[in-house]
Amino acid sequence: MVGILAFSSCQNKDKTKQNIVKAIALDTLSKTVAGTADLSEVEENDNKTVELIRKQLLNLLKNDLSAMTKEDRFFFYEAFDLNNDKKDEYFVGFSNSYFCGSGGCSGFILNNDGSLINKFSVTDLPILITTTSSEKFYDLIMKSNGLYHLVKMKYGKYPSNPSIEEKWNGEIPKESTKVLDIYEKKMEKYSF
Repeated sequence: MVGILAFSSCQNKDKTKQNIVKAIALDTLSKTVAGTADLSEVEENDNKTVELIRKQLLNLLKNDLSAMTKEDRFFFYEAFDLNNDKKDEYFVGFSNSYFCGSGGCSGFILNNDGSLINKFSVTDLPILITTTSSEKFYDLIMKSNGLYHLVKMKYGKYPSNPSIEEKWNGEIPKESTKVLDIYEKKMEKYSF
């Protein structure tokens, strides 16, 4: 008798969860079809971030712009809160011959206001964010020349060349978050 009640109770919980998920999905679908879903804030925030990054890249790369082709002038970005201050920092990466060579690619990490935290070089994408931290910023695992390296914040900056940092031995932690995974994810490409 107890087994039947327990089985019945579990079935009812599963049905309740299914009904909640179904109701949310139907509500979202109906608002999207009716044109009443409010996506403006998401798009507006993304546009502001792209403009912020674009402006900073034009400043950071002003001496390089004349040597770059139109195809060289695009970037990818991904937001992640590296220091748990409730504000995202921005990983900015490239995948063209101007910024990439045999050892990897160059890129930037920007603060939420667009200011530069770091420039990095010889890095293969994606970059992995660990659950450990140094100086209140998450440690990174960056691949360079085919090897993984542990990159820690030191004196307010991450080292710019991961290939000279401590080699990472062992498995990549499953809890790590990938950013700038341009080969596995379909990421938007932006011009500057």
